[in-house]
Amino acid sequence: MDTLVRIPAALRSLTGGADEVSAEGGTVGAVIEDLERRHPGLRDRLLDEKGVRRFVNIYVGEEDVRFTGGLATELKSGDQISIVPAIAGG
Repeated sequence: MDTLVRIPAALRSLTGGADEVSAEGGTVGAVIEDLERRHPGLRDRLLDEKGVRRFVNIYVGEEDVRFTGGLATELKSGDQISIVPAIAGG
């Protein structure tokens, strides 16, 4: 199943400038692995040894995957993934 993934400006150099790309997979983790095959280097910017990097948020629809099963979050037809860098500061 193809999933539309929205790419933030900071990562578009890895997707040839595209702000949206397609990827296949039944879970968020599988989609990230497919993104890595299509756009090498993307996985390392999103994940560390514990899972999703601390300053990266990944949403399926409007739900943060940290609260829906992480990388094992299952996708349904029509789901869209948004990668959003966390904003810090004061």
